[in-house]
Amino acid sequence: MQSVMFTKHLEGYSIEQIIAGIQRVGIDGADLCVRPGYPVNPENCRTELPAAAKRFADNGLGIAIVTTPGDFTDASMPYAEPLFAACAEAGIPAIKLGYWTWKPEVGYWKLLDECRAKMAGFAKLAEKHGVKACVHNHSGNTMGLNSSAAMNIVRGLDPRHAGIFADVGHLALVGEQLPMALDIAWDYIQMFALKDLLWQKDAGNLAGTRVLKVVPFGYGLVEWGTLIHALKKRGYDGALSFHCEYSGYPPESVLDQAAIDVRFFRALWEKTG
Repeated sequence: MQSVMFTKHLEGYSIEQIIAGIQRVGIDGADLCVRPGYPVNPENCRTELPAAAKRFADNGLGIAIVTTPGDFTDASMPYAEPLFAACAEAGIPAIKLGYWTWKPEVGYWKLLDECRAKMAGFAKLAEKHGVKACVHNHSGNTMGLNSSAAMNIVRGLDPRHAGIFADVGHLALVGEQLPMALDIAWDYIQMFALKDLLWQKDAGNLAGTRVLKVVPFGYGLVEWGTLIHALKKRGYDGALSFHCEYSGYPPESVLDQAAIDVRFFRALWEKTG
């Protein structure tokens, strides 16, 4: 399997620093954040993404997927085709799209029709360039909050062009049992995002809104042994993205925790039947 690191919390790092950090963690490459403020962004992606991929390759690393801005939800956006073309040139197989959010004034089913139409637009770009467009299951009010909801968006589209970026942390938060969640979405899963999460409320605030908290592997709701057993049973050999979303910490500390998470997962993989 290819193990990569999500570079969102390496903001401020150059491509060279990202490469050095990934090498320090001891993994195979990046889930590259292509957003404003990063070395590769929507404005420069057509030239800078292939250049970055070459620098990764020159260092024995790869880019398994690029993560776009959260509002990247329409294939007619100006940078959509340049980004797909850049990924194709760079040999990057997949793009993680932004998030459609539920709007009560519109209603779920009407909004789902709109999402499916927009996803079909992305699938056409994906077919043209050979780069899969992926929905990331994300808890909360996103239209793809779990495997079932994400499948509502992509079902019926060609899984060679439309996929799901399966996030086990968010699946744990919404309560889908992992073996069932994988069974629902398996034909469309492009790769997995690995992070551990908890729901948290302020003590004593009975009416308070819960918020999610990112914690080190093993301290959250993810049943890691169950996940690994399911992946082994299905013979999964695709990419794993260690998300390392430790916001508020400097990049050096994020890299330290990433190495700990990778070590935890690899040790458990060896022990789990």
